Amino acid sequence: MSPLRRKILVSSALPYANGSIHMGHLVEYLQTDIWVRFQKLRGHTCTYVCASDAHGTPIMLKARELGISPQDLTEKISAEFIRDFSDFGIEFDNFYTTHSPENETLVADIYGKLRDSGDIYTRTIEQSYDEKEGMFLPDRFVRGTCPVCKSADQYGDACEVCGATYSPEDLIEPLSVLSGTPPVKRESEHYFFKLSEYGDRLREWMESAALDKNMLAKLEEWFETGLQDWDISRDAPYFGFKIPGTSDKYFYVWLDAPVGYMASFKNLCDRDARLDFDEYWSADSDTELYHFIGKDIMYFHTLFWPAVLIGSGYRTPTSVFAHGFLTVNGQKMSKARGTFINGRAYLDHLNPNHLRYYYAAKLGPTIEDIDLNLDDFIARVNSDLVGKLVNIASRCAGFISKRFDGELADALENEELFASFANSAEQIAEHYENREYSKAMRMVMTLADNANRYIDEYKPWLMIKDENQTEAVQAVCTQGLNMFRSLMIYLAPVIPSVAESARSFLNEERWHWDNAATPLLGTSINKFKPLLTRVEPEQVKAMVEQSKGSLTPTADAAPAEQDDNISIDDFMKVDLRIARIEKAEPVEGADKLLALTLNVGDSTRNVFAGIKAAYDPATLVGRHVIVVANLAPRKMRFGVSEGMVLAAGPGGEDIFLLSPDAGAKPGMRVK
Repeated sequence: MSPLRRKILVSSALPYANGSIHMGHLVEYLQTDIWVRFQKLRGHTCTYVCASDAHGTPIMLKARELGISPQDLTEKISAEFIRDFSDFGIEFDNFYTTHSPENETLVADIYGKLRDSGDIYTRTIEQSYDEKEGMFLPDRFVRGTCPVCKSADQYGDACEVCGATYSPEDLIEPLSVLSGTPPVKRESEHYFFKLSEYGDRLREWMESAALDKNMLAKLEEWFETGLQDWDISRDAPYFGFKIPGTSDKYFYVWLDAPVGYMASFKNLCDRDARLDFDEYWSADSDTELYHFIGKDIMYFHTLFWPAVLIGSGYRTPTSVFAHGFLTVNGQKMSKARGTFINGRAYLDHLNPNHLRYYYAAKLGPTIEDIDLNLDDFIARVNSDLVGKLVNIASRCAGFISKRFDGELADALENEELFASFANSAEQIAEHYENREYSKAMRMVMTLADNANRYIDEYKPWLMIKDENQTEAVQAVCTQGLNMFRSLMIYLAPVIPSVAESARSFLNEERWHWDNAATPLLGTSINKFKPLLTRVEPEQVKAMVEQSKGSLTPTADAAPAEQDDNISIDDFMKVDLRIARIEKAEPVEGADKLLALTLNVGDSTRNVFAGIKAAYDPATLVGRHVIVVANLAPRKMRFGVSEGMVLAAGPGGEDIFLLSPDAGAKPGMRVK
């Protein structure tokens, strides 16, 4: 093996086996699959494993509700996962389950090592108990009124309105979500892992793991609060692995779930002699290990998981990559609007390559949320994939097939132009490596524009009418098809089935990343067949309607036809004014927010603005912006926001403040 060839093990977070894959889930699995496919295209040994997260109280209760065993439920859901992932082109080397003999053996081994080293101890705790159901309740199975902001119907561990965290007993009028009765307190002996003693060792790992700056900031918050020992046990009844030496205690799902990465890989190693489990998981391993996760489970993957691995003598992750959430049309996914879309609902109406490309065009390496704007989805896919990319081949292929018996010319018409495509390979590769997919997509589409300009300049459809230019048409079209080929190689990780069809059209057996720099000349190609069709608005509408139709109407449900439109009279109530930023500073504990002090002429306002990723606070002081001055004050976790600064852009680093014309003064109204 060449010293440049890497051995990489990659995982995505394990989907919980009690529901279908939806559009939000797919952000992670597509992000991971693109990265893995890129590494394989570069020639590295890259192995992608995953599994169904099959344990826990919710699965036990769901199975009981359906009248089947938890194992039957998880097997059914796992089969659905495998089908849907495959149809989206997500290619695991192994997709397994946490309810496996390999996982049980590994969890017991890890527990035994931690116990023998003194990292496990027992303590009697009080827990919420449902007397009617006869079971202890996880925090999220208790709901009530938030003790901080008094919002009703909040979970027992955190308020979704104000962000406060607390214990179930802190709730006002708590109720069990199972029986609707008030829980009581009962004592139980539980097993704890001494996470509090791993601070220094975790900091050492953090320094080597090259984590995103926002992840590091969040970790620092947790360190400042103080690492708390971790309860790794649950009481019967519980669907999971029993703790060795006990009769009614089970491992908490969050202990055995990440071990599922190891178990899935172990299962693969037992079937593939080319892979060795110890080579990848021993403490002195020189292979690479990466976890792709959502930002909501960073705590488990950047504190608990590396500490458990350190304590039990295994290697730690090379890095952990976290992504943000998905919004649809700028808002949280909504069943009422039909924007809570399951993967199958998408597949029933649209090509998976379209979504793969759209997500790639939005994704970067940070934990910023991304938005699936359905109108933008239609426009971008049709413009980029159909109007630019596929158009290159469709404009050139027919001439080669009909006039030159499918034979490409022996030389390029413009070697310098092709060299600009070839020389882009390493920059695009760097963007893929750093998970800056949006930058890679922009580079590819810029090159596609260049290719189309070249074809427009020569106009082979006119040249072919002149018998003296016949050979020139072959050269021009060979040039165009070679530029198309390079772009398809660069996009192969993103739209793999389209790339495979393009490779078959060009009559090649396989592609490697380096092939993009070497032209295909003097060889036969096959007859061109359409590679992609346009997205039609009717398809998207049908998907949305299907997602609405999956709902079970309830007496208090909002009417399906209800929308968020406002009248012109409503809009006229908005008071837009010029404001000068007097002060700008980061908000402690917030990933996106800046705290702005605004001079609006007759007063000052304190406003929180989600523009931290796009602007250095020091550059904002003295700048004039447009603000909604009559917005009702909003109480947030970090304080009260007294207005809204207007900005545009897709988000992340691409946020652009709306600024007034020169000469505007604070307090002036905008009309």
